[in-house]
Amino acid sequence: MQPIHIIYLIAGYFGLLILISYFTNKGGSNADFFKAGKRSPWYLVAFGMIGASLSGVTFISVPGWVEASKFSYFQVVLGYTVGYAVIGTVLLPLYYRMNLTSIYSYLDERFGNYSYKTGASFFLLSRVVGASFRLYLVAIVLEEFVFNKINFFGNQGVPFWVTVTVTIVLIWLYTFKSGIKTIVWTDTLQTLFMLVAVGIAIHFVSEDLGIAGSEIFGYLAESDMSQIFFFEDWKSGQNFFKQFISGAFIAIVMTGLDQDMMQKNLTCRNLKDAQKNMFWFTIVLTFVNLIFLALGLLLTVFAEQNNIAASGDLLFPTVALESGLGVVIAASFLLGLIAAAYSSADSALTALTTSFSIDILDLEKKYDPEQQVRIRKRIHILTSLVLILVIVAFKYLIADESVIAKLFTFAGYTYGPLLGLYAYGLFTDWKVKDKLVPLVAICSPFLGYLISYLSELWFNFEFGFFILILNGALTFFGLILLRR
Repeated sequence: MQPIHIIYLIAGYFGLLILISYFTNKGGSNADFFKAGKRSPWYLVAFGMIGASLSGVTFISVPGWVEASKFSYFQVVLGYTVGYAVIGTVLLPLYYRMNLTSIYSYLDERFGNYSYKTGASFFLLSRVVGASFRLYLVAIVLEEFVFNKINFFGNQGVPFWVTVTVTIVLIWLYTFKSGIKTIVWTDTLQTLFMLVAVGIAIHFVSEDLGIAGSEIFGYLAESDMSQIFFFEDWKSGQNFFKQFISGAFIAIVMTGLDQDMMQKNLTCRNLKDAQKNMFWFTIVLTFVNLIFLALGLLLTVFAEQNNIAASGDLLFPTVALESGLGVVIAASFLLGLIAAAYSSADSALTALTTSFSIDILDLEKKYDPEQQVRIRKRIHILTSLVLILVIVAFKYLIADESVIAKLFTFAGYTYGPLLGLYAYGLFTDWKVKDKLVPLVAICSPFLGYLISYLSELWFNFEFGFFILILNGALTFFGLILLRR
């Protein structure tokens, strides 16, 4: 595909999102922006959450990870199912009982204002970096395969910061008025595009490899790269128990303790609908991740047989866009990639705006309704600018390691204190010295990093994604020391 054709494709896709936002933007009140008036159909929320959970990171990084890690990531996915069960049976009932707009309001009631601000601040940090990771990955792929080939004001290639800025501005345009109310519908469309793109890629690659549709399962099972379970080396970061347990806790913190993901659930009409949403979301997401891993195996074999040197995060885009498989797989890949980027970033932008407005500025307590809408719109613009700056900074900070590995490692440090705070709040009835909670939450990640570094140096023991549990435990025991 020529770059100009790709630009037309992106413009047409964005036009569709604008059309959806036009029909869902009636009103534009804070109630619509934050909670969609609590009228979202649960099945739309469930389907849309799949795209938001997968994002561009899963779309590109998981298939590219198979060559180095085989199917070991599925051990983490199996752990997710346990975490989602906890969300549906423990956290969702709590959030609905308290009728929360921001889930971090729970910390205010349980511990006090300092704990509340600490939890919200760690979410803001986690989500800014996490959303930026995801958008960065998509931006570098578009830069590599599209925008570097365009003549931009006499220069070859569009500057990276322009690519990023245009991406964020487009997202802002269709979310600025009704926020989560619009996103519930756009994410449904974007999830559909993403899954169709994966299905088309599997069809074309397997056909080129001479694998009939009925033979794919046998082919995957016979491959050495399809190994899922790793029990042998307990010191390895790929050990089953480490990854399974980590997966459970990753799901709890990155979905259940994440304003972005929970904000969608809280738009359902009632708790029963939200729990149905979580149940079906869990089943579908598990199988979808397995399909992404299967695609990664097929792409790796295809690259080896056709002497394609690309690997990691560039494997899927290189095969889709430059291997000669045709315009259909190229167009579907680009649509899937853009859908993956927008489905994650639009909800992140809305959640960050919600959390900063409600948790940091106390928007609902300090301002009248008219001021609330005006301030919320300003925060939405400010959040967009912050995302642009962070993504551009990543251009110079991230090396060649798989982005998904970096994302989960970082999440272990930033979500760990949230895990400790909520565990202490839910499983004990002890009070704490509220003013000292920020100190514990800040010190825990640093102490966790030191323990992780020394354990690998002295004992050759890798914490891997298990670092999340370590940081959560350090925060929990730190809170015990603050017990009053």
